[in-house]
Amino acid sequence: MSSTGTPSHTQHNEPTEKGNPMTDLNVELARRAIVEHTRRLAESATAAGPDAAVPTAPKWTVADLVEHVGQTQHWVAEIIERRITDPTQLPSEMAVLPADPREWQAWLSESARRVVNACSDDALDAPVFNPAGDERPGTRFWMSSLLNEAVVHGFDAADAAGRTADVDADVAAALIGNHLAMLTSPTWEMQRSESAHAIRGTGQTLQWLATDGTGAWFIERRPDGAAWQPGTRQADVTVTGPARSLLLTLTRRLPLTDRGATDISVDGDIDLVRHWLDNTAHASG
Repeated sequence: MSSTGTPSHTQHNEPTEKGNPMTDLNVELARRAIVEHTRRLAESATAAGPDAAVPTAPKWTVADLVEHVGQTQHWVAEIIERRITDPTQLPSEMAVLPADPREWQAWLSESARRVVNACSDDALDAPVFNPAGDERPGTRFWMSSLLNEAVVHGFDAADAAGRTADVDADVAAALIGNHLAMLTSPTWEMQRSESAHAIRGTGQTLQWLATDGTGAWFIERRPDGAAWQPGTRQADVTVTGPARSLLLTLTRRLPLTDRGATDISVDGDIDLVRHWLDNTAHASG
């Protein structure tokens, strides 16, 4: 299992807010976004072809990416459907990727709709395993994680196909909180101790500020671990840009310094930002 709770895969990306990282994103909107971004991912994957390389995940082909996303959605759906709380009882069987790429769109549509149906209102606060190890109900954790998977890997697929990947600002903002909360979760400390220790500090502060009005995120590197909170404060460095660009920079899909691609500006100690990005990759073993 990866550090974010999904089945291990060498190029798995990422990560949430203490409490409910979806506070700024309506639950029904989150469900629709999982389906929609999975649909876009499937279209981009079909356009790119199964053997195409994924530039933002160099060890993957497009077939690997599609397999990972579909398998993860089916796997999580089963966890929620069965209300699994014991990590020793997690599903061991994985869904099989169709050999014919022409079947991928239908397969991914099925997996996305299955997991969204599993995330019913009744399931939202039901006892379900939460691999982050924080106080959130498991289903809410999984909704955040799977939306993150669909959006970020959707960008990967679009990039492989030479396409642009749109992300609504409110979705991107919710996923920034999701990303930061995972990096400061008990599971990250246990499974990614090298990263968790690297982002400790002596009070250094970073701020990410969305220019589209969707939010701001303040990070403090404390001796006992990094912590974050929503809102603006005086910081050693402030990274400003559209929420989509901030998310894709934090998840290492877009380069920090390519302002033409990101419309991001950095005010303050840019080395603090580089250090944060260099030490928060979501690679899995």
